[in-house]
Amino acid sequence: MNENEPACIERDHAPLVIASRPRDLGGFAVRRVLPAAKRRLVGPFIFFDEMGPAEFEVGQGMDVRPHPHIGLSTLTYLFEGEVTHRDSLGTTQVILPGEVNWMTAGHGVVHSERISPEVRARGASLHGIQVWIALPREHEEIDPSFEHHAAGALPRFTHGDDAIEMTLITGHAYGHRSPVSTYSDTFYVAADAPRGGTLRLTSEHEERAIYVVRGEAAWGEDDGMRIGQGEMVVIDGKRDVPIEVTPGSRVMLLGGAHLPGERIMFWNFVSTSAERMERAKADWKSEKFPKVPGDEIERIPLPE
Repeated sequence: MNENEPACIERDHAPLVIASRPRDLGGFAVRRVLPAAKRRLVGPFIFFDEMGPAEFEVGQGMDVRPHPHIGLSTLTYLFEGEVTHRDSLGTTQVILPGEVNWMTAGHGVVHSERISPEVRARGASLHGIQVWIALPREHEEIDPSFEHHAAGALPRFTHGDDAIEMTLITGHAYGHRSPVSTYSDTFYVAADAPRGGTLRLTSEHEERAIYVVRGEAAWGEDDGMRIGQGEMVVIDGKRDVPIEVTPGSRVMLLGGAHLPGERIMFWNFVSTSAERMERAKADWKSEKFPKVPGDEIERIPLPE
């Protein structure tokens, strides 16, 4: 297992449990969940990081310098804080809690993510999730694009007798559809359970997972199997799965259809082609990727 890959735990042949691996990304902590040693993708989801929660000293903040992507879409969703996104398309977009930044890399895009000087001056906090969604083979080389969706544009509804609060971030689930563009069959939901209760993991998708941001979740008969904060359980197959969550829990539900074709992943690049991967590496080293307007000076070098 690569030291950067989260550990996978098979509990008595139960669905696969993935324990996140803490990582320090230049002054703030993330929990890396996907890719994992025994599970590279869940539906099209190929990367899953929980950022924070982090509290920065006055004047400090997150600085993710310009870096490239190919073959995927990035999706950022915040619970707390504020981040400024800039990309080589000329986009400058502040993202706030409950909103969606969706960037499709296609044949190549460069972006940076920073906490602004104005936010640093009053003391910054940050907590959220960033996922990467691998593009289907036929869409890997499409033109890059960016979308921002305000919190009010996303479907919000209550679920079950316990009125669990659900936000459909992308895809379709529970009779709702998100306005965020997608290139494959998928779903991604944030669920908050102030009083706890039972949620039913949608059976309309082939590959599904639950990640616990806060609290605890359990499934199965009797005492069931339990996962806690920072753990993900992957449940395959279109079957109805009731999930018990403790009061105050926050969980993310995600997945979709199986994505055909093996994916090669190196650094920030995803592709079905080894030749394309090598070309992306060479293009970044030789500075052939476009620059980010307003953030042209710094860049993250290609890992050796």
